[in-house]
Order: sequence, then structure tokens, then C-alpha cells
Amino acid sequence: MGALCRRRVRLTLTISRLCVHHRLLLGLGSIGGMTAATLTSPLDVLKTRLQSDYYQAQLAATRAARHTPPLSTLSLPRSALLHFRETFQILFSIHRVEGWRALFKGLGPNLVGVVPARAINFYTYGNGKRLISQYFNNGQEAAWVHLCAAATAGIVTSSATNPIWVVKTRLQLDKSHAEQSGTQAVRQYRNSLDCTMQTLRKEGIRGLYRGLSASYLGVTESTLQWVLYEQMKSYLRRRESRLLASGRQRTVWDETVDWSGKVGAAGSAKLFAAIVTYPHEVVRTRLRQAPMQNGRMKYTGLVHCFSTIFKEEGMASLYGGLTPHLLRVVPSAAIMFGM
Repeated sequence: MGALCRRRVRLTLTISRLCVHHRLLLGLGSIGGMTAATLTSPLDVLKTRLQSDYYQAQLAATRAARHTPPLSTLSLPRSALLHFRETFQILFSIHRVEGWRALFKGLGPNLVGVVPARAINFYTYGNGKRLISQYFNNGQEAAWVHLCAAATAGIVTSSATNPIWVVKTRLQLDKSHAEQSGTQAVRQYRNSLDCTMQTLRKEGIRGLYRGLSASYLGVTESTLQWVLYEQMKSYLRRRESRLLASGRQRTVWDETVDWSGKVGAAGSAKLFAAIVTYPHEVVRTRLRQAPMQNGRMKYTGLVHCFSTIFKEEGMASLYGGLTPHLLRVVPSAAIMFGM
């Protein structure tokens, strides 16, 4: 009887620890994601606009008016300098033309989306890693375990939150409709709810899942980020173990690595993953754009979008908005993982 009671107590404690662990994963993902989204919102608006065909056409018209040679004919330093100049000109013009509130356009759906998105991602990844290692690798973590858990987390997160990102993207690109009408007062969407309802009326439920195929393709980014992050964390743990085993006194450098190692690992992993997989971001934004005035979508699918951008605008357009994207997501990842 005593043994049965002890087993029940152990089972109760285990369940309690798992509940705390699950709540911690959800809480950390939510708080970190919300903080990072708020602090980096202006860069998110800038990135989305630079990814759209409307703003790329504006840049092309401005270059033509200034008689700027085609980017393909410029040297790498001149091309990079022009890119940085145009990027920050658009950023500063948003504040001048539309007011400071425009720098936080789409922040509402972003916050609504980032909390469940990060919570789902952290929760699915953390528990997926535990279950996969427990049932398929004798309780041991490995790179393939991290890869499978990250891919699962990315697919689940994209499927659950795609409608929110469609609304956010369309709100951030809504300035194009105001300018085309010739007045600052007229916009297509009044707010997030209006955008959602218009999308449902005109395109049906499928409209809220525009760009989902590109989101699935983007799972490679989050997967690569998680795998790199785990490998860097593993290196830091081995370094700490060697330091403890050696018995030597900790130096200032050791304290610096201990304090900043995981934040640096998160930022570095995100930087590499974002650069390698960036074109899917542009394609996803284009697929989420509102239909044209005739009600037709310019891009009919993932492959069509890739080929159309490449033929009409060149390879460089598949990296439109990369600078603000990196300026946003690298510190964002460091903030989120650090918190």
C-alpha cells in the first residue's frame, strides 16, 4: 500500500512538473515574441513594402527619373550603397508623409499573431524534441531530432496563424491604394477587422490562406535556425563542462561568453538562416497581396510567383527588403531567445 502511494505521489509530481514546463514554454515564447515585435515594428513595415511589386515599381521609376544605371551594371559597392540609401529614404518618408503611427501599421495583427505564433512554435518544438528523443533516440538529443522537431513546429505554426499574417501584410501595403486614388484620406481597409471581412467577402476563406505554400517553404528557415541554435548551445555547454572540470578560475572572457553566448547564438543562427532562405519571404508577401482592381490575383501560385518575379524584375528583386529584414529579425531573435 505504501509503495502504491509513493508511486502516485511521484506521478503527481511528474505531471505537475510537465504542466509548469508547458506553461513556461508558452509564456516565454509569448513575452519574447511580443516584445521583439513591438520594438522592431517600423522595420517590419519597411521590409514588407520593399518586398511588394508596387514599391519596387516606385523605386524603378525613381531610378529612371534620376537616370540611374541599371543595378546589374553597377559595381557591388555602388549597388550596395544605392540599396542602403533607397531603403532609409523610404523609412524616413513614411514618417514625413503618413505620420509616426504609420511606422506601426499592422502592429495590432502582428501582436495578435506573434503571441500564439511564438507560443505554438516554442511549445511544439520543445515538446516535439522531448518526445522524438524519448521514443526514437533513447532519450538522447541529436541534430536530426532538432531538425524533425523544428520542421514540425514550423508547419504547425504556419498553418495556425497564416490568416493573421495575410491581414498584417495587406494593412502594411494599404498606402499604395491611397496614393493611387490621389488622396491620403481614402484607403481600402479601415482596420484589421475590415480587412478580414473584405477578404472573406471577395475571396472566401481561401483568401486568408494566401501565401501558405511559401510559408511551408519558409519552414526551412526556422528549421535551420533551430538546428544551428541547438548546435551552438551544445558547444557552449561542452565549453562550460570543460571549464568546470579543469578547476581553473573563471576569467572576464568566460563570464562574457556565459552571459552573451546564447543571445549571440540566437542572433547568429537567425542571420545565417535568413540570408540563405530569404527569397521565400518576398514570394510570400507577393502571394498575400490584395487582388488587382479587376479582382484577379497577379500571382497564381508559388512557382508562378518565383518565375514572374525573376523574369520581370530580375534576381535582385527576390532579395528586396533584405536589409530591414536582417536589421529586424536578428536583434528580434536575440531579444526573444534571450528573454
